[in-house]
Amino acid sequence: MEACYEWPEPEARAGKKSHFRHEHGELLALRDWLAAHGMTHVAMEATGVYWKPVYYVLEDDFALLLVNAAHVKQVPGRKTDVADCAWLAQLLEHGLLCPSFVPPRPIRELRDLTRPRKSLIQERTRMANRLHKVLQDSGIKLSSAATEVLGMSGRPMLSALMSETHRPQPARRAAGN
Repeated sequence: MEACYEWPEPEARAGKKSHFRHEHGELLALRDWLAAHGMTHVAMEATGVYWKPVYYVLEDDFALLLVNAAHVKQVPGRKTDVADCAWLAQLLEHGLLCPSFVPPRPIRELRDLTRPRKSLIQERTRMANRLHKVLQDSGIKLSSAATEVLGMSGRPMLSALMSETHRPQPARRAAGN
């Protein structure tokens, strides 16, 4: 990962460049390097998920702009990370970057918790639909007797089908239900 800074004064326009790896210790070194040079704003390209660790390390100390790579790649001749880095610094200096939306930390943490749950629910639904299709293809219309194939009454019926029992035991409800 390339990092550079630019000063608005013409004599310091060349700026300084450095290379950092994506390990956490290196990201902390990047943060310290930027702070040591008096930087207050940081611009970075949103490339896949690679921007996230960098963003998370820098978000408390700098004003961050996460920019869409397609919006800043239109200039021909800038094919290296070093040139891209310097180009982003110039665009940031002139206020020509449009930042992408990054939700606040509590929302990101909530999303991290809810996404796996949503995926599990979708997978459960997909498997229930697949089971329902297999039963239908086998000539068993469980949906006429149970609202949900994997529900309170559907499970004992499935168990009875698997054990070849003709009369399943009714599901017992917990006390108070």
